[in-house]
Amino acid sequence: MKKIISGKVREVYDLEDGRMVIVTTDRISAFDVILPTMITDKGKVLNALANFWFDYTKDIVKNHMISSDLKDMPAEFQKPEFEGRTILVKKLKMIPYEVIVRGYMFGSMYEAYKKGEPFLGHKFDKEYKQAEKLDEPIVTPSTKAAEGHDINVTLQYMKDDLGEELGTKIEKAALAIYKKCYEHAKANGIIIADTKFEFGLDENGELVLGDEVLTPDSSRFWDASKYEVGGSPASYDKQFVRDWLKANNLAGDPNIKEIPAEVVAQTAAIYKECEKRICHNG
Repeated sequence: MKKIISGKVREVYDLEDGRMVIVTTDRISAFDVILPTMITDKGKVLNALANFWFDYTKDIVKNHMISSDLKDMPAEFQKPEFEGRTILVKKLKMIPYEVIVRGYMFGSMYEAYKKGEPFLGHKFDKEYKQAEKLDEPIVTPSTKAAEGHDINVTLQYMKDDLGEELGTKIEKAALAIYKKCYEHAKANGIIIADTKFEFGLDENGELVLGDEVLTPDSSRFWDASKYEVGGSPASYDKQFVRDWLKANNLAGDPNIKEIPAEVVAQTAAIYKECEKRICHNG
């Protein structure tokens, strides 16, 4: 067994038998900096949400999950500190794209729209306000860069690269997952404005959903009760930490010493509220 990835949040171990163990830590990153203070139980929340969604969408596309039971893991992981934050998964040949599904006019898409420019091949014929729901969600992939920032590309670019058949299969799977999960979240007071998926191919060349899925770290979750068109809705993610960093001129500063306890507590509460709504309602 060897550790192959130590990411911003996750540690990935290759069991060298076609399986991997993924541990989701309580680390938090903002503005491309891993912050020095952990967010209590954040890893458990992200893990619970991803596991819920993997199970919820397995009728649409297969996923990489084998087990979340520590008894199924190597002995090194059968310890209390790994409980609730560790999964055993099938190793995939990962497709080198993040597949972003956007359901609302927001962020960089809104910036392009305001200038009257198409956004990654998408043109908008009707008028939209900031944070308004699109008539239909759209897929905008990005290339996964080993270093530096991912590069946004058009859907056709991905299809040309991967082949029309696989590219279309990915597009359809991403939209179907988003739509099904959007309805569940909306019924429980959360709007999934956008999210990113990662897919891979298994040993038979079948499409499989991997990485994490529909967590506040990989998605933009809005509180439906506070949502209104025309502004920037309240979100269930690390926005609270980002706002604190900005207010204290620490955004992107790699020398931050610590995050105040009250900011940690409020951020942890936001993550837990999100898990409670999605996993334990309906």
